[in-house]
Amino acid sequence: MADGKGGASGIAPTGARLKPPPVYRITLAQLAVLGLLSIVTLALADATTTVSLAAGAACSALPQAWFALQLFGRGGRRGAEAARAGYAAEAGKFLLSAVGFALVFALLRPVVPLAVFGGFAAMLLVQVAGGVWLLRRGQAGR
Repeated sequence: MADGKGGASGIAPTGARLKPPPVYRITLAQLAVLGLLSIVTLALADATTTVSLAAGAACSALPQAWFALQLFGRGGRRGAEAARAGYAAEAGKFLLSAVGFALVFALLRPVVPLAVFGGFAAMLLVQVAGGVWLLRRGQAGR
C-alpha cells in the first residue's frame, strides 16, 4: 500500500500488528504423515526402507521447520528487511536440504534411494498443501 502500513509489512490498516501465520502446523502435519508412512512402510517393506524413507523426509521437514522459524520466529521485520530475511531463509533451507541429502547418501548404509526421494516428496506435498491451506485461511479472514 502507498502508506506502507499494509500488505507484507505485518501491520494491519488500523496500525495493529498482525499475528504470524501458524506455520508450525505444517511441521506437525509433516510429523503426522511421516509417522503414518513409517508404520505402513514397516508393515509392507523392511526396516532399511523405513529408515531411508524417514531420512528423506528429514531432508525436507527439518529445513522447512528451520525456514519457518527464521521467517516467522522473529517479529518486527518490515519492508526490505523482511524481504532480505525471506531470501536468506530460503537459501538456508535449500542448503540444509542439499547437506541433508549428501549426509544421507554418504553415511546411511544400506540405503534405498527410491524411499529417500519418496520420503522427501511426501513431505514436500504436505508443505505445499499446508501453504495452500494457510493462504486460503488468510483470504477467508478478509
